[in-house]
Amino acid sequence: MQKLETKLITLCKKGNEVAQMQVYDKYSQAMYTIACRYLSDEDAKDAMQEGFLKAFRHIESYKPEATFGAWLKRIIINQCLDVLKKNKLEFEAVEVSELQIINEDDWNFDSTITKQEILFAVEQISEKHRIVVKLYLLEGYDHEEISDILGIPIKTSRTHLRRGKLQLQELLKQKYNEARY
Repeated sequence: MQKLETKLITLCKKGNEVAQMQVYDKYSQAMYTIACRYLSDEDAKDAMQEGFLKAFRHIESYKPEATFGAWLKRIIINQCLDVLKKNKLEFEAVEVSELQIINEDDWNFDSTITKQEILFAVEQISEKHRIVVKLYLLEGYDHEEISDILGIPIKTSRTHLRRGKLQLQELLKQKYNEARY
């Protein structure tokens, strides 16, 4: 499988359109799913298409140290963030004084809350925090990578994650309390 992908990437680097379509067919559904985490359906389709175009235009910069899928995912996410920025979402450095450090790995929720309810609640938190929460929780990026992707200081990434987590916990606590009564 790896040999086939390597051969396809080599052909893509030579401008082979059949190979490009095969790569597109292989990755399009996964990349669309990722784009939908950040954008509405129509915007996600457009961002995914633009992301693939960028990937094929800059495929020479792909280095096999990372998987092609991971490289492409980063392009798609950056394309989605570009769309959000065009829509005036601005990530600003936030004041981090007097914020207590919390355990970022502690994302335990009440066991009666479903994954769907958590994902729905993530969509309800403020957009700046939602993007960082998604990059951290769903995509698995660390704060250094998020900082690089969003062009914000690492401390700002941590702060947005903390505030997003607090908003998420509050929403889920409300949901849990409503369900009990």
